[in-house]
Amino acid sequence: MIKLLATGVWICVVALASVYFSVQVTNKKEVVEPDPAMFGGLETVRGEVTSIPVISSGAVQGYFLTRLSYTVDPLKTQKLSVPVNELITDALYSALVGEPVIDFPDMERFDLEAFKTLIRDSLNERVGEELFHDVIVEQIDFLSKEDIRSNVQQGRSLKNNPTVERAAPPPAAEAPSH
Repeated sequence: MIKLLATGVWICVVALASVYFSVQVTNKKEVVEPDPAMFGGLETVRGEVTSIPVISSGAVQGYFLTRLSYTVDPLKTQKLSVPVNELITDALYSALVGEPVIDFPDMERFDLEAFKTLIRDSLNERVGEELFHDVIVEQIDFLSKEDIRSNVQQGRSLKNNPTVERAAPPPAAEAPSH
């Protein structure tokens, strides 16, 4: 009888131990690494083409044209009371007109990464938290006044050029005689 009782206790201990260890193994939390910022969770906001006048020596020297896109947290963007594109345009004007970051006559020294960091940091500072994660450059151009004048003159010369053949009007159809 003692053998039967010892065998029963042994079976209960083994069964309880196996259940305990199986529950512990299934409840173990896996360490999940968050996705990098560029692989989910962020949304891209495409900016508008922005034309910023370059003023030097009291006169407009040309125009800085840029189109930038921004990676933002969509949940935080929905909470903004100011539309994102207006906020971006204001930050661009403040950074590029208020603080002369780019030396336009000497464009060889233009630091693109510093420009992107300045825009991102000024936007995040304006909002008060990290909303903008990256700035993506789509277009950057500088048109001097001379470039604009030559483009306008070329456009006028094509319109006033007498050597450009104009299509002759179709001949008038004759009225049928009855």
